[in-house]
Amino acid sequence: MGEAAAALLRADEAWAAGDLDAHVVHLSAAVRAQTAEGDNRAAAMACARLGDVFHTCMGNRTAARPWFVRAERLVADEEPCIEQGWVALILIGCYFDDPYDLKARAELALDRARRFGDTGLELKALADGGLARVQAGDIDAGMALLDEAMALASSGVTDNADAVGKSVCSFYTACWYAVDFERAASWTEVLRRRGIVGPSPGGPAVLLSHCDSVKGVLLCHAGRWTDAEEVLVSAYSSIEEAMPAMSWHPPIALAELRILQGRLDEAEALLVGKDHHIQALLPTARLYLARGQLDLARAAAQRGLRLIAGDRVRGPVLLGVLVEVELGRGDVDRAAEAMADLDARVAGLSLPVLSGEAARLRARVLAARGDDEAAAECLRAALAHLAGANLPLLTMNLHVELARLLEKADPAAALLEARAATALLSRLDVVLAPADRDLLDRFGLATDQPRQETECRVAVLTRDNGWWTATCGVTSVRLRDTKGLRYLAGLIARPGTERHVIDLVDEDEGLSPGGLDRRQLGHAGPHADAKTRNAYRDRIVALRDQIEDALAVEDDERAVTLQTELDTIVAELARSFGLGGRERWASSAAEKARLNVTRALRSALGKLAEALPDAGSVLDRRVRTGAFCAYQPHPDDQITWTVQS
Repeated sequence: MGEAAAALLRADEAWAAGDLDAHVVHLSAAVRAQTAEGDNRAAAMACARLGDVFHTCMGNRTAARPWFVRAERLVADEEPCIEQGWVALILIGCYFDDPYDLKARAELALDRARRFGDTGLELKALADGGLARVQAGDIDAGMALLDEAMALASSGVTDNADAVGKSVCSFYTACWYAVDFERAASWTEVLRRRGIVGPSPGGPAVLLSHCDSVKGVLLCHAGRWTDAEEVLVSAYSSIEEAMPAMSWHPPIALAELRILQGRLDEAEALLVGKDHHIQALLPTARLYLARGQLDLARAAAQRGLRLIAGDRVRGPVLLGVLVEVELGRGDVDRAAEAMADLDARVAGLSLPVLSGEAARLRARVLAARGDDEAAAECLRAALAHLAGANLPLLTMNLHVELARLLEKADPAAALLEARAATALLSRLDVVLAPADRDLLDRFGLATDQPRQETECRVAVLTRDNGWWTATCGVTSVRLRDTKGLRYLAGLIARPGTERHVIDLVDEDEGLSPGGLDRRQLGHAGPHADAKTRNAYRDRIVALRDQIEDALAVEDDERAVTLQTELDTIVAELARSFGLGGRERWASSAAEKARLNVTRALRSALGKLAEALPDAGSVLDRRVRTGAFCAYQPHPDDQITWTVQS
């Protein structure tokens, strides 16, 4: 066996063992040996694989780029060959920022795949080409290619698991942006039967988390936020357990929901360190906007627009952020400029979510210019267009916007719009924005949402000396006393109340309140106070732009230096967040308690779920752990828990 072949074999063994560092070392050795042998095509493939590892597994675009450049250079002057196709599309399709670049690469790869009979590459070229077309606004043609790709993926015509996994990822990404869960769900059933999607660690688990993220996004648009939260929290937990390095789809989707719910610190904790993913850049811009950090929101939106060029699906969302930023700054002319670009991108698109949101923003710009009549007509036209689209949340928001616009000029018409919004709200499970709630309250309309009554059973946890008895219905089980069960009982006894882990420990150990505050023991101060975190955010935005600029002019050395600084700051910002975005104290007794209490609670919840599956699973969903813990029952739960002394 030659030196290059041996290095590739060792690289594959390291990959199978999950040793990324060794994988990189052996692939680098293979590149050196292949280059020395003059085997440019093989060396190009090894370079492309190295770039993929740095980009996909390590999240380091700066380190990945030189390998991609080298791979393309090695095969640029070769006669047409299959390696040219693979080098063009080695990355997952959703990692390509510019859809037109992705489309050109997919067309080249498809040509090479069909010329040389490589079904794995053909599959990936079809999927990535479909995603590119969807993002460029050609929805029907793109989805047709993606359907063809999924037919190939599920047929078993290729044993290239990497190509199958990356192609399915492109499919789910397209469904995410097009809000097409029906298509995603139909193919998921087929892919599950083939074992391509499922809970098994590796590609199946990653793809399942991506599928669940698409479902969560759709539930958000449908105004079913509790259902969306359950799906996304479960998906996040599952992928974190199976493959923590690849857990980015669920937290990004969950962050979008948290922003809608107004839980902004939690959203930031989910997004920290992920804004090198273009999907994370969209909610990051929205997060800054929701906080009123207009300069940061503008910078994030502009960076995204530079990366995605003429994208017609993601671009309008970022442009919408710019419209609201400029309106917030009182610059109506610049808002109108962004709105014109937004209108050009959504023109002719068959995506009601985008066209409806564009109409809302267009009306705001018109109203800011004093043309209330045109603004009202814009909203009425959008509502007519959305009829039958099954987008109740967006429809409600448009009715609210129209009611606000008409409130002074035509109170009677405004009341009708407010009533229409309230009627829709009664069917939704959402958190109404404070300004919208105030508006409906001014019209004297109740905004409390009635819930469907469900038969509710009570599960009881009772302590008896060194044992606990858990009862639900006619079933009772006895469990030996543990710290975890005692902590759990303390949470259940005060539903909806957050308890600091130190308080749970003190209560269990019988320490009286008002004594020594053990939350402060041994801490070295907060990882980062509010002022420092704001400075971190500003610097992260600046560094992202500087890295993109350095890469654009192929100044790889400067890009690496900037990336090192960025990684350090992102790590510090991430460490500063605890549960719900709260400050986490460095080297503290509280941090040690958090780890111990979480471990004990999870063990107790596991025992209850095993003993009482239905009641235990409800409890597992409703107990939140971290620096602050809580039992948060939901009105729709069919089983609630209580404690008897």
